[in-house]
Amino acid sequence: MTPVLQRLLTSWPVSRQLLGRDRLGRGPAARSSHSAQLSPRTASAQEVVGSICPYCGVGCGQRVYVQDGVVSQIEGDPDSPISRGRLCPKGSASKQLVSGPSRQRKVRYRRPHGTEWEDLALDEAMDIIADRVIATRRSSWEWEHEGKRTRRTMAVASLGGATLDNEENYLIKKLFTALGALQIENQARI
Repeated sequence: MTPVLQRLLTSWPVSRQLLGRDRLGRGPAARSSHSAQLSPRTASAQEVVGSICPYCGVGCGQRVYVQDGVVSQIEGDPDSPISRGRLCPKGSASKQLVSGPSRQRKVRYRRPHGTEWEDLALDEAMDIIADRVIATRRSSWEWEHEGKRTRRTMAVASLGGATLDNEENYLIKKLFTALGALQIENQARI
């Protein structure tokens, strides 16, 4: 066998698997010069923080890898009794929630009948929301309906998300009940 043919056969993974000791292709037969230089994305992390996936109500465990105060990778937590290290496609892509280029980092607001978005301070945005909730409640309040005492508003509703925990859902229910709202639902039940 010529040296050129020998080098060609030893550089091809299938021939390394067939001719070498690694018949199953799990070791040196599967490695190339490129793959030998690679390292896991989690190897350079300075800290690993346990977390829970925020997408649905299942509560899959996550390991969040942090390097220099920035999330570098998010993977499933093999110690989680719920997900046992597995994540769905949304959970696997949850790093984009904190570091994606399309993530909004400011409060954006478009005034009624406006055509342009503007940046608002968080306090100003919260004041606008509170004023609108109060005005809607005042304008739609019903003390009674068809002769029966109701003390309600049919113009305010709440649709909670599945990522909220029990305590948050409890507080939301209390808030909207105190406002007189009847339509209080959670996405996890829909």
